[in-house]
Amino acid sequence: MVKKIQSKKRKRISFGQIVVWTSALLTVGIALAIVGIIFWKGIPYLTPSLFAWTYTSDNVSLMPALVNTLLMLVVSLSIALPVGVAGSVYLVEYAAPGNRFVHLVNLMVDTLAGIPSIVYGLFGALFFVQFFGMGLSLLAGALTLSIMVLPTIMKTTQEALREVPALYREGSYGLGAGKLRTITKIVLPAALPGILSGAILAAGRVFGESAALIFTAGTLAQVAGSVTDSARTMAVHLYALSQEGLFLNETYASAAVLIVVVLLMNGLASWLAKKAERRREHG
Repeated sequence: MVKKIQSKKRKRISFGQIVVWTSALLTVGIALAIVGIIFWKGIPYLTPSLFAWTYTSDNVSLMPALVNTLLMLVVSLSIALPVGVAGSVYLVEYAAPGNRFVHLVNLMVDTLAGIPSIVYGLFGALFFVQFFGMGLSLLAGALTLSIMVLPTIMKTTQEALREVPALYREGSYGLGAGKLRTITKIVLPAALPGILSGAILAAGRVFGESAALIFTAGTLAQVAGSVTDSARTMAVHLYALSQEGLFLNETYASAAVLIVVVLLMNGLASWLAKKAERRREHG
């Protein structure tokens, strides 16, 4: 009887492993297929004119859009990261457990995470572009994106802070450190890999967002000289080229460059997270 039960458990475990491995392989296969098709169709059309500093209707250069995307990433994360991390620190470290305010904030964060990007674009167009008179500008787009990625940053930061062992805090308090010093010197460095993971996810959304930026940042294909200038990002650039229908090959080539940039950014952030983790373990 005992042997039959053990054999049934083994069958269940093996079936679960098959399901997990199949799902993982299917996910990896789909991702590789997408990347492979884009590279196959785009790499042959990567020409020097595609990287010209000035965009024209002949070269359809991606360089202005790429620079604008990096600028958009820096500005939006410069706004969202401090707000998200500070808010998460308050909710996890300072607010009392079971606080109604904490429950309300988490509910609003979950609600914001589920709002479609087009709604953020309409809000940004009404609030930042028209009400504050920013017009179609890099700043209006960055402010809209900062609101979009704020839920992701806050949720990942809260989880990272909760994962820090309580012994770290107790040991710091036992040595005479105050609350603020414990958070800044002990808790936040220990939670840094998780915070960087949230920043990676936020960066991915910034790179891939188009709907919200069409209404807030505009589609002007030139490098933004300031935050008040209109700025076409790579995602908007791909959308514009595909809609025209005349430069599909260049569209695939631009998409291949965008994928490479995203992979490099994610690789850099992952390397920094691992380095911070090793420093924390050896420190």
